[in-house]
Amino acid sequence: MVKLELKRHLYPLLVIFIFTAIFWIFRHHPWYNFIYLLFGLLWGAFLLDLDHFLYWYFLKPNLEESQSVQTAVKNKNLTAVLKILEATHKTHTSLIFHHFFFQSVLVVVSLFAFTSSQSIFITSLLLALNVHLLVDEITDYRQDPSHLQNWLFAREKKQLPQKYLKYYLAIFSVLALIFFLLLINKT
Repeated sequence: MVKLELKRHLYPLLVIFIFTAIFWIFRHHPWYNFIYLLFGLLWGAFLLDLDHFLYWYFLKPNLEESQSVQTAVKNKNLTAVLKILEATHKTHTSLIFHHFFFQSVLVVVSLFAFTSSQSIFITSLLLALNVHLLVDEITDYRQDPSHLQNWLFAREKKQLPQKYLKYYLAIFSVLALIFFLLLINKT
C-alpha cells in the first residue's frame, strides 16, 4: 500500500518534471532551475502527509495508534510509522490540510505565487501540493465517493452532495493544469 501511495504521488510529478524539463531545455533555462524544480516537486509531494502527524500529536494524541506512532518516532522506527499510517490513514477524516477550505486557500495562494513570484522552488512546491491533494481526491472518488465527501468536508455541517463531487474535481483539475502551464512558462 505504501508503495502504491508513493507511485500515485510521484508518477504525476515525474511527468510534470519531464515535460517541464523538455520545454525548458529548448528555452535555455539555467541548470539550477531544474534542481529548484525537482526539490520543489519532492517537498510538495510529501508535505501534506505531515497532516497525519498533526493528527497523531495534536488532534488525537490519546488514541492507541497515536501513542504507537509517538513511540515509534522516539525509537526512530520509520517502518513502524509507515505500517501504522498504512493501516489507519483511511480513518483520518478530519485532517487540517486535507479539507476543502485548505484547498481553496491553497489555490488562492498558488494563483498569487504563480502570477507574481519568479521562484521556481515555491511555484513547483505549490503545484506539487495541488497535485497531491488532487490525486488523493480522485483516488478516493473512484474508490468511495462518500469517503472523499467525509474527509473533504469534515467539520462542516453542510456537505457538498456527492453528485457534485465530479464538478469539484473538474474545477481543481483545470486549476492544477493552469498552474502547470504557468510553471512551464516561467522565465
